[in-house]
Amino acid sequence: MKILFVSLGCDKNRVDTEVMLGMLSSHGYSFTDDEEEAEAAVVNTCCFINDAKEESINTILELSERRKSGQLKALIVTGCLGQRYQEEIQKEIPEVDEILGISSTDKIITALDETIERNKLFSHKNYFDDLNKKPVGGLKRVITTGGLYNYLKIAEGCDKHCSYCIIPKVRGSYRSVPMEQLIADAKNLAAAGVTELLLVAQETTLYGTDLYGEKKLPELLHKLCEIEGFRWIRILYCYPEEITEEIIQAIKSEPKVCHYLDIPIQSGSDRILKKMGRRTNNAEIRALVQHLREEIPDICLRTTLISGFPGETAEDHNETMALVRDLRFDRLGVFTYSQEEDTPAAVMPDQVSERVKNTRRNKLMRLQQEIAFDNAKAMVGKVVDAVIEGRITDVDDDEGFSYVARTYKDAPDIDGYVFVTGVKRELITGDYIKVRITGSNEYDLIGEEET
Repeated sequence: MKILFVSLGCDKNRVDTEVMLGMLSSHGYSFTDDEEEAEAAVVNTCCFINDAKEESINTILELSERRKSGQLKALIVTGCLGQRYQEEIQKEIPEVDEILGISSTDKIITALDETIERNKLFSHKNYFDDLNKKPVGGLKRVITTGGLYNYLKIAEGCDKHCSYCIIPKVRGSYRSVPMEQLIADAKNLAAAGVTELLLVAQETTLYGTDLYGEKKLPELLHKLCEIEGFRWIRILYCYPEEITEEIIQAIKSEPKVCHYLDIPIQSGSDRILKKMGRRTNNAEIRALVQHLREEIPDICLRTTLISGFPGETAEDHNETMALVRDLRFDRLGVFTYSQEEDTPAAVMPDQVSERVKNTRRNKLMRLQQEIAFDNAKAMVGKVVDAVIEGRITDVDDDEGFSYVARTYKDAPDIDGYVFVTGVKRELITGDYIKVRITGSNEYDLIGEEET
């Protein structure tokens, strides 16, 4: 039977999807991206912000019509939306046969088999195990990223309880995957041809504290670097207050670890940071960035911000603008505040209008655009490692080939590219080359192969 598997939301969801695909493929199921061919469908959903909820709901609604008509023999929902809105989904979209909670994805085979065997519409059965069940790694996965890069989810859940965030209620408390299982998972990915490994979790910096009583990210990095096949190891989602000197020195000392950190700071206003439940302030963020750049001068720093948090004033916004202007992050994204039910921030007074949220977001992004364009121009003349993602043109007379690539400063599906022109030899996706930067085009770089 051919399954249409739709994975929405973050890269942590992608890992869950790949594990479920691995289970189903071992059980004899095959997969298709064509709705017309599909005999059953699974939707791995997200509900982090309103836009993600809408995308998940619309996808389920679209497939529910095919289930109602009998074109699909099963419609299964997994992921955050299913965990959070089980009753609402089955009341409003009764064509959904089964819902699997966050900790019950290992029941995907049973759920599909049962639904197909019942062969009966509106006959529901759900699986919701203990939300804080220990996560398991080292499982078979079907790679969906194309094989060049992939993600290693090192922990599940979160203990931070930021006032705007629903994740702890939906995904549970912070639980690390045992290190030996992560190493097995990483070795499997390397054996499959993955050369860039991205470490993900709701927060990577706390890895190991629940299992081993101390932060074990540096040790994990050292062990991952011993695995043959990986060229780059990239760390995402590092809360600033948890970045220790040991983590910094591991990044600095291990050649395979990219000089790249994703550090969500959310605001530059101490007053708003406190209301958010964040555990750093403006001065501490500034000190951390300064220290990182002193220790690792070529480090690329990415951050995210929230505009229009409840009670945010023009003065608070200007403090964030000043922080961005002073620290000049290499990469920066801004989300408008999303009022999520069942979070403390949702019922705070002085909710900010959508117009003001968007105006402030646009101001931050215009400022960051100037910084990013200046940073790109400053790269001219430098030689960097880059990984080829694909060819742009065939050879044209003596001008050579052109390729699109990424540098260590560019996480896949998040950041920019470097366009490599005039290459005199054929390269394939996954090749690593030296590139001399010759110019820039807004956020992206232009370069030539350094021979």
